[in-house]
Amino acid sequence: MAAGGFGVSGGTSEEVAPPLQHNFMIPKKEINVVSDMAKWKRSQAYADYMGFILTLNEGVRGKKLTCEYKVSEEESPLETEEPTLPGAWPAAAVAVGSLAAWSWPIEKLVALLNTLDRWIDETPPVDQPSRFGNKAFRTWYAKLDQEAEKLVATVIPKHLADAAPEVAVYLKESVGNSTRIDYGTGHEAAFAAFLCCLCKIGVLRVDDQMAIVFKVFNRYLEVMRKLQKTYRMEPAGSQGVWGLDDFQFLPFIWGSSQLIDHPNLEPRHFVDEKVVNENHKDFMFLECILFITEMKTGPFAEHSNQLWNISAVPSWSKVNQGLIRMYKAECLEKFPVIQHFKFGSLLPIQPVTS
Repeated sequence: MAAGGFGVSGGTSEEVAPPLQHNFMIPKKEINVVSDMAKWKRSQAYADYMGFILTLNEGVRGKKLTCEYKVSEEESPLETEEPTLPGAWPAAAVAVGSLAAWSWPIEKLVALLNTLDRWIDETPPVDQPSRFGNKAFRTWYAKLDQEAEKLVATVIPKHLADAAPEVAVYLKESVGNSTRIDYGTGHEAAFAAFLCCLCKIGVLRVDDQMAIVFKVFNRYLEVMRKLQKTYRMEPAGSQGVWGLDDFQFLPFIWGSSQLIDHPNLEPRHFVDEKVVNENHKDFMFLECILFITEMKTGPFAEHSNQLWNISAVPSWSKVNQGLIRMYKAECLEKFPVIQHFKFGSLLPIQPVTS
């Protein structure tokens, strides 16, 4: 099944509605030993996930976070009585400003993330001897665990209600681990998988590409940074100074794509504090750099050696290509990350059908 009009499996950009009798399932782990990694790399899930990441990478190329873009304008499908297939929802692509009417599901996803943000305010960190891994995170997480399906149900139309339990698993997996109180690129991947599933069932559409990254994913990043700061979360599986970043990877990929062919900003500029301060609101990559400099002390070259090396690469398109290769090698092909990934009917472990 192609991904809701995203042509994720190399298909066209036409809307593809799932069959009405689709059997949704609760996603589960399938990668249990290192030798299972070959199954993952051959799977429909891997092809669709990577296709989704690359489609969005192209969609944000050369665009600012604050730019004007198209979204598909939907009537709220929850208010229409007749059950219609996603591809049949009224959809007129309209140019809108950065704060004007986004598509209905985009608005609902931002509202969902705002709820998670509000719960952080309602769950202050507790006094405890250890500085890291504040146990209040478990209280916050328990609320999400309980409410996730209801939250997801606000984003999807009634005739797709059966998809909520499957899709909600990826949302719950995307905020960190409540036992270890840590967060890493595997959790970030679960959020991308959550968005990919929403594309596959036709809730998000091809016209929503920029809004998916600039509105939804960017809001997700803000909430994750607040979680990481508030509860002093540990980096999951961090490679320390040799990793790209303690917590994230995708905003560096999509953020470098935004900067391709920029008339003034070159990779060497992102280590310049003044440039970052003046441009971070427009570019995801610089927003990431700003967060690192807020969280870490000492010379940039010492605490973020990989990024320092990247600043010597001559062009953003080379940075972008290099980061995609690095993401595959350091995240998607690493057993400690992928052993936690869950597979269901929307992101199946079955091999790609050509």
